Amino acid sequence: MDEAVIYVLQSAFGYQGQKCSACSRLVVIEGIYDRFVKRLKAAAQSVNIGPVEFPQNFMGALIESAARDKVLRYIEIGKNAGYPLFERKIELENGYFVPLSIFTDVDPESKLAQEEIFGPVIAVIKVKDFDEALRVANGTQYALTGGVFSRSPANIRKARESFRTGNLYINRGCTGAVVGRHPFGGFKMSGIGSKAGGPDYLQHFMIARNIVENTVRRGFAPLEGTKLE
Repeated sequence: MDEAVIYVLQSAFGYQGQKCSACSRLVVIEGIYDRFVKRLKAAAQSVNIGPVEFPQNFMGALIESAARDKVLRYIEIGKNAGYPLFERKIELENGYFVPLSIFTDVDPESKLAQEEIFGPVIAVIKVKDFDEALRVANGTQYALTGGVFSRSPANIRKARESFRTGNLYINRGCTGAVVGRHPFGGFKMSGIGSKAGGPDYLQHFMIARNIVENTVRRGFAPLEGTKLE
């Protein structure tokens, strides 16, 4: 559980949650839900937010004002839906800063759990068992990256077989694909075709041409210089 908390923080809030592979939904089995959420909140309280030129700050500002405004809208959606919220706020005016936000007891069908946010916001979802966790994980229109933390060989095998995601990470963070080792890409609304860094990726930089010629000859081809009347 301790490793899962560390990797969730890194995957969700590294680069302010703006990576396409960031952890934005966290599905937790009810048997450990309360303990896990308690540890996650405690760990989030230790995250320093501020200008990233200072090494002590783990999380900085978003990339532009439009990104900030979008994240703030989703935070309001979560608040209006009544989901319990933990916020790690910062009072800085010079930069597009937003609070680190963790919503708990989120409905897996809600906007917060179904749409892309690209910011430091996690929707935590409680499920009864691992099978339901897989159903929730697969229940979106996106399929880029996913991660599973488990000591159970049976559950890991289920995830390998049934977790419908382009890149699946087991007992590690879901960001930071290693170039040359982890071909990267998803399906559904998360892309299609060859993965970046995969054996067929070069074809994306080539132009495919198809040439069709009818080789059936009728009549004859006149000799060069022949006068036709």
